[in-house]
Amino acid sequence: MSQFTSGFWDVYIGLITIVSIVACAVLLKMQSVRSPAESETSGHVWDEDIREYNNPLPRWWMWLFYLTIVFSLGYLVLYPGLGSYGGTLGWTQLGQLAEENAHAQTAYGPLYDKFAAQDIAALSKNPEALAAGQKLFLNNCSQCHASDGGGSRGFPNLTDLEWLWGDTPEAIKTSITEGRLGVMPPWGAVLGEQGVKDVANYVLSLSGGTYDSIRAARGKEKFAQICVACHGAEAKGNPAIGAPNLTDKVWLHGGSEEQIIQTVSKGRVDQMPAHKDSLSPAKIHLLTAYVYSLSSGPRASQHVK
Repeated sequence: MSQFTSGFWDVYIGLITIVSIVACAVLLKMQSVRSPAESETSGHVWDEDIREYNNPLPRWWMWLFYLTIVFSLGYLVLYPGLGSYGGTLGWTQLGQLAEENAHAQTAYGPLYDKFAAQDIAALSKNPEALAAGQKLFLNNCSQCHASDGGGSRGFPNLTDLEWLWGDTPEAIKTSITEGRLGVMPPWGAVLGEQGVKDVANYVLSLSGGTYDSIRAARGKEKFAQICVACHGAEAKGNPAIGAPNLTDKVWLHGGSEEQIIQTVSKGRVDQMPAHKDSLSPAKIHLLTAYVYSLSSGPRASQHVK
């Protein structure tokens, strides 16, 4: 990676930028020289008598181009644009973001702070808190979990009663604050093709799916040897490590035989990003209350298994 972080690239970018601007100015000057023969044409003729004359650009148009060149040079002096050169104003995107965040915190912080000391379970029933929490959810969470919290393939449904890492307010707040990393190791090399199919059929039998009873019987032994360490002897899962319950009909990556075979054979890696650096503790507290309400409010009763 050293070749991408050396000082050579700063010089390269700066040189290319300056040369490009100067080349534009030279080209503009060359194209702005008036020809003594005003009747000289480019040779293009349309409709027998419409000729294209080889005249220079109009003066007002030419000076507009010159102004853009002057503006670009002034911009490169004041702002970043030449490799690592920071500009005389010292402006940076991160600095502007920090300034805007500080302004927003001053203006809107009190709106969130008033909820910070309240119990999450109580906030999950507070219409004002839920309205504010919903806006936080739409801005930060809906891209993965959908605007209604229903999730999609590979992204958990937050409106049912199934939680990989626990459904308590504390567990939800930890998920939002610190993020989560769930890893299902690949077992294809260990089990072999037929062994993977056997385990997949046993897993299907746990949740009442359609399965091959002979394969399921063989898969039960392999499950007891390999899978119980994470999913438990009863396959109920383990919230401490994010291992899912295999006895319900909730499937994060699909519950068909083919999809389960792929999961067992190739494994899965799921990551929930941490929001502690992008959201204040007060906002995380309010967002936790909103997410908690999705599985404890009226809508959650529609998803009870």
